[in-house]
Amino acid sequence: MTKRQRISSGTKWEALAGYSRVIRTGNSVQVSGTTATDENGDVVGIDDPYAQTMYIIRKIERALKEAGATLDDVVRTRIYIVNPDQWEPVSRAHGEVFGEIRPANTLIVIAGIVGDGYLVEMEADALIGDDD
Repeated sequence: MTKRQRISSGTKWEALAGYSRVIRTGNSVQVSGTTATDENGDVVGIDDPYAQTMYIIRKIERALKEAGATLDDVVRTRIYIVNPDQWEPVSRAHGEVFGEIRPANTLIVIAGIVGDGYLVEMEADALIGDDD
């Protein structure tokens, strides 16, 4: 049986909603939905979907590192946006980081993200050491 490692960001929302920031089982890592929220709880990149996406990717990178993974291990990303007209700057930011890694990706337009000022939310799945 593979042990489940739970990694927390320490926010009150994890306990309230019953989720973990990151889960690692074996060589598989799943990063929960990530927004452009800084350590003070403030939104980064207000009205700037590119800035929010880049901030989110760096935040995901830190979460992956805690689980023993890197961005190179990412095999799938899911991106949620609230404004379909903002797909290009979001995709450009994703492409700047993941252009050589080329994970599977889904871009979804949704009605909204919980909290004011959020334009983008992203999830990531990684497989450590699966470079074939």
